[in-house]
Amino acid sequence: MHLLAASVLDIASRRIVGFALGEHHDAQLAYGALAMAVTVRGGRVPGVILHTDQGSEVHLWRVRRFCSAHGITTSVGRTGVCWDNAAAESFFGALKNEMYHRQSFPDRARARFAIADYIKVFYNRRRLHSTLGYRTPLEALTQFKTAATAA
Repeated sequence: MHLLAASVLDIASRRIVGFALGEHHDAQLAYGALAMAVTVRGGRVPGVILHTDQGSEVHLWRVRRFCSAHGITTSVGRTGVCWDNAAAESFFGALKNEMYHRQSFPDRARARFAIADYIKVFYNRRRLHSTLGYRTPLEALTQFKTAATAA
């Protein structure tokens, strides 16, 4: 069974704010992840930068128009620069090693449910990240919001 994933990661908190799962690596997959992220963030998100690699479907007109309508600036990494995508690659490595390769799924629906559960319940709320001082993405986000409110 082949299932592809696209994600939108908040680099500050390491929280996955949007994701989509599908059978084809296309613009719809990228669009689905981006649309979920904007919904999670409450609609228009001025000041947000969506950074992608060179081969991304984000360059397609539908996704670019969506970004423009929601105040999202698009940014594209240079060819051959792997550091730009390190946080996203780390997330996908964790997803595969901690959950996906440890289970077998009878069908795509069960795989989709397990991946969504891993992201929403475990990765964002329970998994400790060394880059966050061994806090969860939710803890990091909460502390950031608290500090921003106090300032």
